[in-house]
Amino acid sequence: MAKCIFFIALLFPIIAHSDQAANPNTDYKNVSEYKLLVLGDSLSAAYGLTAAQGWVSLLSDKWEQNGQNIDVVNAAISGDTTDGGLARLPRLLDLHQPTHLYIELGGNNGLQGHNPNKIKQNLAQMIELAESEGVSVILQEIQIPTNYGRRYTNLFVQNYHELAKEYDVPLIPFFLQDIALVPGLMQNDGIHPTAEAQPMIVEFLSDRLVGVIKQ
Repeated sequence: MAKCIFFIALLFPIIAHSDQAANPNTDYKNVSEYKLLVLGDSLSAAYGLTAAQGWVSLLSDKWEQNGQNIDVVNAAISGDTTDGGLARLPRLLDLHQPTHLYIELGGNNGLQGHNPNKIKQNLAQMIELAESEGVSVILQEIQIPTNYGRRYTNLFVQNYHELAKEYDVPLIPFFLQDIALVPGLMQNDGIHPTAEAQPMIVEFLSDRLVGVIKQ
């Protein structure tokens, strides 16, 4: 979530392990049963690291090694907001045809003090859009510093819990909750996890996501 910094969106998202999706000549029998589209910001885009060091790539590698039969498409872009994610989502769904959508967005909105109601509305529209295409949604809880006061912070986090209940979608606890305050696990900006923290994020998310995707 590059604070107050916006990056030019890449024309094509990073594909962690999706050779089948990239190669139209792939034997249909070898195509994975599940495909997870990660729609996120710099927390999922390996900000300050190489793509291979990021948790999305590491998670994809782990699932491949364990024979989980889940392809992962990383459509996270540093600096993205719920507004940007909503604008990009229709094309991403059409291009990648995922079975599941993992939404990790809102942090940049929160850091910039955007209206919590607007953030919630954008997230709701993403959920509705995905579900209208038959895609199952997984919502990632996001937490932010109390820069704008405790009331704003509470309203911000409450959005995710309300949406999960309203749309009956799985809510994953914030994956930095046990990392953010540990020395050496966050970069100098205090916002982005280091390379050492990425495997810890994988361990936190792997079984949770598999349980949801294969339920």
